[in-house]
Amino acid sequence: MQEKHTHRLENGEVVTHSHDFPHAHVHDPEEVRAIINRLAKAIGHLESVKHMVEDGKDCTEVMIQLAAVKSAINNTGKLILKQHLSHCIVSAVEQGDNQAIDDLNQAIDRFL
Repeated sequence: MQEKHTHRLENGEVVTHSHDFPHAHVHDPEEVRAIINRLAKAIGHLESVKHMVEDGKDCTEVMIQLAAVKSAINNTGKLILKQHLSHCIVSAVEQGDNQAIDDLNQAIDRFL
């Protein structure tokens, strides 16, 4: 069975692919909730930065706040990567899913 899903890259490009092996594990709901909360905070912070720009706030202050948003996103990405390694990749290796490792390498290249 193949799972097909779509991702939208930063540059707007849409990438659709499938995995030969479906996720055979369940993500910890508390870990998922923590990631969602981090993303919600980053979204709220970015909305605030948007309002700063709309209100003509000082560019240096906007840049400082953008750096904070970028850091929040990067830290969330690191958390997702750690969870992916400890859950998804471990499960994929146990199932002999080498494609998952290739996909992870591509995701890391795009993230960095």
